[in-house]
Amino acid sequence: MDPLRVALFACAYNEIDGVANTMRHFEAFARREEFPLLSVHGGYDQYREQDGSVVRLEFRRRFPKFRLDAKHDFDLNFWRYYRQIEAAVRNFRADLVHITGPSDVGQLGALVAHRLHLPLVASWHTNLHEYAEKRLLPLCRLLPSGAKDRLAKLARAWSFRATARFYRIARVLFAPNQELIAQLECATGKPCYLMGRGVDTELFNPQRRCRVNGKFTIGYVGRLTNEKNIQFLVELERALESRGHRDFRLVIVGQGAEEAWLRANLKHAHFTGVLQGVELAQAYADFDILAFPSTTDTFGNVVLEAMSSGVPAVVTNQGGPKHIVEDGVTGFVTGSNEEFIGRVHRLLQSPILLEQMRKTAREHALRASWNSVFENVYDVYRRTIVSWRATAALQAGLAEA
Repeated sequence: MDPLRVALFACAYNEIDGVANTMRHFEAFARREEFPLLSVHGGYDQYREQDGSVVRLEFRRRFPKFRLDAKHDFDLNFWRYYRQIEAAVRNFRADLVHITGPSDVGQLGALVAHRLHLPLVASWHTNLHEYAEKRLLPLCRLLPSGAKDRLAKLARAWSFRATARFYRIARVLFAPNQELIAQLECATGKPCYLMGRGVDTELFNPQRRCRVNGKFTIGYVGRLTNEKNIQFLVELERALESRGHRDFRLVIVGQGAEEAWLRANLKHAHFTGVLQGVELAQAYADFDILAFPSTTDTFGNVVLEAMSSGVPAVVTNQGGPKHIVEDGVTGFVTGSNEEFIGRVHRLLQSPILLEQMRKTAREHALRASWNSVFENVYDVYRRTIVSWRATAALQAGLAEA
């Protein structure tokens, strides 16, 4: 049986986030396995290149576009490329189209699949409804607290409905954790399968640790934006100080709109900006713990990367990271700000527990393989194609009758 020919429309590719990281690993997997893949995404350049079995098409986002976040744009007229992209998908002889969300690229990919009568698969990577809620709250600061909360919850509910409605156009869905799978199957009526994440355990490795001693280091990696609950780090720092801790520091890796506020309000923080590759891996390895207070992440690649580096993580019980961390074994899953602070405090005081967690975190990460993630995805592709072709044959038979 010939390998499936997949057209992948990625919402993010060049950016520094979990979606882009996953898409780059997706390409690498297809290239290793010699699976034909057409990778379509937006960016700052326009080119076509072939790398083994992977054909990569990037189209430049330009005016009229607006900024979603640092280096994340939405091109309101990405449709200008429709004819080029449809021709590319047709010439590629794609069997299936996979989109990663309702972005400018995802919307165009959905239309291409419809026009070319190809089965459409969609993966959910970002909780846009939670982002809508978090980003609306600062804009409503002058409203009474009750009205502000009601408005934020309404924005969350309607954003989820709108996003789920978009996902209904796909035949099959993917999501990064079981909680989301259940929600999407209920909201869309479509089958949803697990598409987790892996980690490069050679790159993210405890052996990259250069720090021999010095201050206890609490790390954060990710965008410095409101939806990441990043301002909580100020509360964490003040609470640790109130408990008598002075010999610690925060190392913050990333960039975003909240950076200036954090710089003005944190006393023990070092900001590295965005790091990649070996520099990022070394930064992880030099952490003692990862503090990741986000409540909106669908998975949390950075948590798995930290664990692969031998760094236990303290996370919240909202979102995807709670499915990665084994509470009390590879880190802590917390249900409140007070509990989060208490767990960090405990690790500051318990070097034996910290060392145990460092070892078990690494052992857990060694079982997270990108290959197994994408092998499962391709299994779902194959079943989808079989079902699609059977349905098409049945409809053709009924038409002839």
